[in-house]
Amino acid sequence: MGPGDFVPLAERTGLIRPLTLAVLDTALAQARAWETDGLALAVAVNVSARCLLDLDFPRQVADRLARYGVGADRLVIEITESGIMTDPARAQDVLTRLSELGIRLSIDDFGTGYSSLAYLKRLPVNELKIDRSFVLQMAADSNDAVIVSSSIELGRNLGLHVVAEGVEDAEVWRQLTELGCSAAQGYHLSRPLPPHELATWLRRRNRQQPASPTVA
Repeated sequence: MGPGDFVPLAERTGLIRPLTLAVLDTALAQARAWETDGLALAVAVNVSARCLLDLDFPRQVADRLARYGVGADRLVIEITESGIMTDPARAQDVLTRLSELGIRLSIDDFGTGYSSLAYLKRLPVNELKIDRSFVLQMAADSNDAVIVSSSIELGRNLGLHVVAEGVEDAEVWRQLTELGCSAAQGYHLSRPLPPHELATWLRRRNRQQPASPTVA
């Protein structure tokens, strides 16, 4: 079942907050298990606008980091532009408090929302994730290629880590490498894997010479 099948329902019923905390518990427990196994991996968790506007959310996250013994720099919280713009001032307050904990913040699906550059430069974000709708066809569509190239340049000039979503073939991977994209994710690299299979895949990949951009 994909997120689109149940996340909107969770949003409407108010269950998105306990669902998000359950996902955080699972992610941080796995990060702790990987670290025990010698793999220093970060985990990323998508957070909805409801959580982003909850002033108690930073404390809940801090409590869980302490409970699982995971460093704040091992957690990436992904937010959307539309989530930020629901209440920009309140969202900035929550994001600032999360950033002060040492958590990395990422704008997911960049390019599909409503945020202005004025807000972008003020937010304590560390990463932009270019939406897959632009990346998928960038090798065949010059307009998509321009959007991706401009987003990479914008992110780099702002000192942000830039991730391209939806990398599904070697040509797109090659173009992203030439554009200096920081990292990539998509089926060309791997389909989603269970935790134990991911650990095996990563160790095998690390024995080879990694190509750039890196895997997100």
